[in-house]
Amino acid sequence: MSKVARLGCIVCRRLGISQPEVSIHHIDGRTKPGAHFLTIPLCARHHQLGGDGFIPVHPWKRRFEDAYGTQSELLEECSRLVEG
Repeated sequence: MSKVARLGCIVCRRLGISQPEVSIHHIDGRTKPGAHFLTIPLCARHHQLGGDGFIPVHPWKRRFEDAYGTQSELLEECSRLVEG
């Protein structure tokens, strides 16, 4: 998770914004086996706060995915960046 966190907010990154302060979002719960491998880094506004045109994944998952791509797509992008 620390390697993922070092990427900064993956959505901001896609938008050309540098946002290094993130929280780790588990895309399929936090307690399932392997859950910590299914994480993406999100800034506070893309994770929960919203505001100023930011759409947070909580509680607006569908709107978030319509605007920024699915969580699976974001996870794949993070994996490529970490491996790359």
